[in-house]
Amino acid sequence: MLKQTLINNEEHLITHESQLTEIFFSGCKTRDIIAQKRVGLEFEKLPVCQKDFKAASYQEIAKFLTALKNNSRQWTQGVYEDKALLGLVSDDGVITLEPGSQTELSLKPLKNIDTIAKILQNYNKVTAELAQEHGIIWLGCGIQPVSTYRNINIIPKKRYEYMTKYLPSVAKKPLVMMRETAGIQASFDYSDEKDAMQKFAFALKLSPFVSAIYANSPIRNSRLTKYKSNRAASWLETDNDRCGLVSPKVFSGDFSFEEYAQILLDVPMIFIERYINGVKKSLRVENLTFRKFMKQGYQGFYPNKDDWSTHLSLYFPDVRIKSYIEIRNHDNQRRDLICSVPALWKGLLYNNEAMRAVLDILKNLTYFDFEYVRRKTLKYGLDMKIKHLPLKDIAKEIVDISYQSLKSYSKGEENFLEPLKEYTDNGITPADVVIKNFNTTWNGNISKFIEYCQLK
Repeated sequence: MLKQTLINNEEHLITHESQLTEIFFSGCKTRDIIAQKRVGLEFEKLPVCQKDFKAASYQEIAKFLTALKNNSRQWTQGVYEDKALLGLVSDDGVITLEPGSQTELSLKPLKNIDTIAKILQNYNKVTAELAQEHGIIWLGCGIQPVSTYRNINIIPKKRYEYMTKYLPSVAKKPLVMMRETAGIQASFDYSDEKDAMQKFAFALKLSPFVSAIYANSPIRNSRLTKYKSNRAASWLETDNDRCGLVSPKVFSGDFSFEEYAQILLDVPMIFIERYINGVKKSLRVENLTFRKFMKQGYQGFYPNKDDWSTHLSLYFPDVRIKSYIEIRNHDNQRRDLICSVPALWKGLLYNNEAMRAVLDILKNLTYFDFEYVRRKTLKYGLDMKIKHLPLKDIAKEIVDISYQSLKSYSKGEENFLEPLKEYTDNGITPADVVIKNFNTTWNGNISKFIEYCQLK
């Protein structure tokens, strides 16, 4: 048994299941904040080497981050683990590294998408110019186009080491997800439990259709594949205990914070963090759910609130709840489509009439229909039907409803949906454009694809 040199803080111990929902209730916002219609954004992008388009290594990205830290007035504070540089902090947000050195920018909640767009434009410009000096190119697509997980090493971060050991034991493609893929995530406020559950259920229902709309990863291992979204395909085979559409109960319209917590109680744990001999350590946990952890402890340790927070972060459904609603199922995009992701959801989630209009379109679909769409669109994108309804038509209506909703806010934010409307008005996805070009004008030349989706 490990020697526990730092006793659990009694104030932070979890001794009763009622404590598990505190984090969700703490996310309830006032009317004034809800009226601001804030959006949080997490934007991942893929680093490749200029010389051969293979995935850039951690060592190369660490050098880039060091240069950014030393040469920037903005990104001056480093984030470290065991002296390894794993991120940077500024007033706008945080840059962190995903397992395969994908570089993620996390922005604090903002009222205006125009502000998000300006931050992203500056971020992409500054990082592209510096990356060029280091022989690196950033890509706006959903998966590494040349390198596969077999030749992409994970960054020196303990949680990813433990995930690498655990996830392949329960599914086929978690290492593809971890090391190869990049996405865009958006987060939104809720006012109370009822509002949170309404937005949560709505976003989960819509998520398979939105995944199709943003399919943008058809090229993997330097060739076209059978998937329009290889990223979505990898998530489908990452871990059924912690991925997907959560539960049919969510779709029934009768769901609560407590029921969400009950689902997570039975999800297997991967690791916990503790101070041992004065040093913070990550400890791998095996064959233990959080429910069992509460009952019997683990190697002399018992759960605290940080353990629960970590456990929440290791639950990966298409939409999840923390102290906000987080929507996670979008392939990364080229520059013109990035801000359409927060715009699309902002137009829907903060407008009850817009949500009702979309739900009316989907009213005859069951949980199993949504699951069917989720499993098929990774291959077919919008080129399929569900109960005789063409997904092309559903996608067009969803985007049109959000567009009109944003227009009613009178802030001009509907303009961020214009590039997306061009796709859905034509019934196609970003992947369809890539596939067509790769087969014709690009003549299978991967360098043409790199040029097409390079972020500058």
